[in-house]
Amino acid sequence: MVCSGECLGWQSALEGEAGACRCEEGRSEGLGAPLCTHRASQPARPLLSAGSQSRCPPCGRPQKPREEKEKGTMEVPRLDRSSMSSPTSPCEDVIKNLSLEAIQLCDRDGNKSQDSGIAEMEELPVPHNIKISNITCDSFKISWDMDSKSKDRITHYFIDLNKKENKNSNKFKHKDVPTKLVAKAVPLPMTVRGHWFLSPRTEYTVAVQTASKQVDGDYVVSEWSEIIEFCTGDYSKVHLTQLLEKAEVIAGRMLKLSVFYRNQHKEYFDYIRNQHGNAMQPSVKDNSGSHGSPISGKLEGIFFSCNTEFNTGKPPQDSPYGRYRFEIAAEKLFNPNTNLYFGDFYCMYTAYHFVILVIAPVGSPGDEFCKQRLPQLNSKDNKFLTCTEEDGIMVYHHAQDVILEVIYTDPVDLSLGTVAEITGHQVMSSSTANAKKDPSCKTCNISVGR
Repeated sequence: MVCSGECLGWQSALEGEAGACRCEEGRSEGLGAPLCTHRASQPARPLLSAGSQSRCPPCGRPQKPREEKEKGTMEVPRLDRSSMSSPTSPCEDVIKNLSLEAIQLCDRDGNKSQDSGIAEMEELPVPHNIKISNITCDSFKISWDMDSKSKDRITHYFIDLNKKENKNSNKFKHKDVPTKLVAKAVPLPMTVRGHWFLSPRTEYTVAVQTASKQVDGDYVVSEWSEIIEFCTGDYSKVHLTQLLEKAEVIAGRMLKLSVFYRNQHKEYFDYIRNQHGNAMQPSVKDNSGSHGSPISGKLEGIFFSCNTEFNTGKPPQDSPYGRYRFEIAAEKLFNPNTNLYFGDFYCMYTAYHFVILVIAPVGSPGDEFCKQRLPQLNSKDNKFLTCTEEDGIMVYHHAQDVILEVIYTDPVDLSLGTVAEITGHQVMSSSTANAKKDPSCKTCNISVGR
């Protein structure tokens, strides 16, 4: 039989009286040894026999095991404060007696690490004689020399890459965040590639240190190497082909044209007549357009336009470059004896886009320059500027939805065309001289810098 409530004898015992179980179950002696369920607040008396149950202090019967608490509740244990000598951890005395010599770093196999103390650790070799090679617009190869001592402990390389400070940069512009690269220790030279932190035609500084990863995840590192400088390269033909394909998407339908034209101030044409024997001379292209364009600051040529007004088929009367215009028949610049190349695709934070094309006489220095760097277009079949023969007559078309900038790489004599004043306005705000490309435009940017 099981005792069902608080035992009155237990209460008497708390008051100093002789304890006797007065509950109904406690008075039943002939029913064996029932389990007691008293909610006693002091420890039960243990039985002498091993493995037996505890006894209830009031009634002496075997104590019923306490049922588990409901899920979600927590029982706070009672503490016997008389047995607590101090508030310190029971392991504190043991820790106090440990010497530092007994603490060892272990590897994953449980063996003592070779790097078991900073004082005993040999310094990692410092990279020196750093070499940069195979530079592209978004990658480079790096190698260096280092002592063989402790070389086998190197697990990683740390590379500190920063854009070289430009004294003429806008002081209000946010500074570029330095890039810290972590690479596994691979055989050198090592290729560093990433368009998200490398931009074309940009000067960088780089330094290297060696590192050894420890079992706790931290690194032991060497001193930094010397700092060296290098400059990334231009867009390759692969990158320019990506730009070309993006430009083709928005080129639009083709309109007829008959002349190329060049606008300048009157003083420019007077200078050409007096100083250059009537021949316009090629000059180095400015830095307008994509930052990685291989023709910016390198290709020499003469800038021409060819866009026409869709309703008249003639050049527009307004110009951003000057009130005097030189016009020349299209076949004198663009014919079967010339090659056509794609040079660039960009915008200047505007809705309309520009495409730069290069026309170079076959075999000329300009042709050789472009052949190595630019995608060549089929003069008869492309999305931007075409030259076809119909009934023995050369017919020319240009893309309507992009503004074409044509660079001719050889001198052009003014006697091959005419110079006259335009009737429209000079719209200086439309000039593209040294114009910077919008790096956020999804239409004309590719993922290799800007």
